[in-house]
Amino acid sequence: MTQNGGPGGPIEHGFPHLATVRASITALFRRLSAEGIRAYATSVAPADAAFDAADDLHLGAQRVASAMVRALRLPDARMVVAFRPMEQAATVELAAGPEYFVEVSDRFRTHRRDLAAALSHEVTHVLLHRLGLRFPGTAENEILTDTAAVYLGAGWLLLDAYREDALTHQKFGYLTPEEFGYVLARRAALVGEDPSTWFTSPQAYEAYVRGRAQAERDHRRPPLAAAGPLARRRYAKARRTGPTPADGPADGPAAGAAYRFEREDSGPGLRVSFPCPVCGQRLRLPVRGRLRARCGLCRTVLDCET
Repeated sequence: MTQNGGPGGPIEHGFPHLATVRASITALFRRLSAEGIRAYATSVAPADAAFDAADDLHLGAQRVASAMVRALRLPDARMVVAFRPMEQAATVELAAGPEYFVEVSDRFRTHRRDLAAALSHEVTHVLLHRLGLRFPGTAENEILTDTAAVYLGAGWLLLDAYREDALTHQKFGYLTPEEFGYVLARRAALVGEDPSTWFTSPQAYEAYVRGRAQAERDHRRPPLAAAGPLARRRYAKARRTGPTPADGPADGPAAGAAYRFEREDSGPGLRVSFPCPVCGQRLRLPVRGRLRARCGLCRTVLDCET
């Protein structure tokens, strides 16, 4: 896992990886199912992740690693944690198990508050390895790992490890702080959590608020009934234009719009395709006005105005 640190070190912001993050959430639903995702409804508790100077170094590290294993529902996996000088925050050796060897940077011998964040990413690598879930490219696979760690309840610690002020520039993982906040907000909406009280970093809380705003916008995009007036007018204009050509229409959906219009398989009618705001599975509905639809993947019921 990467670590940005040091005075003046650059930290990327915004949502540059949002497409891969959304694809990662969809992949988790497809691999685990809606019931499997909801089995991770309990996040790792702040007390379970705590590791202070009074704890024995190796016993404390093993305790925190065990907490990550329990949070990610890997009861038969054993993490062996070792410290050594390294540029990366941590790395894990993936094998058949049940023992996995995690190496973490020597800096965690003294900077212990963030050890759980580093371990959450590495233990998620183990989970995804066991599930056989990975993306083709290295960067995309690391984004998948960060997303899974947060969405399954262990990775909020990665966001809390973000600090950016006059003295410290630190961020773990491959997502931006705002993207971590986005995934955390989507999880919070799914399982009914309020993670805002867990943050020890003010900058992490601010990033969560920005990410939550982006996640809320996902639920206000046409053809969802909660879309705002301007978005609805753009949608109505694109609907009048008709099916969306493969190379992108001059008068169809605006650039970046998630919906596309298609001709129905039988008859002259239209249907609209768009991603479910919960799992990202693409839905296809007839263009027939107000209706309710159930996503076949996450089983969310959506109010739509097609």
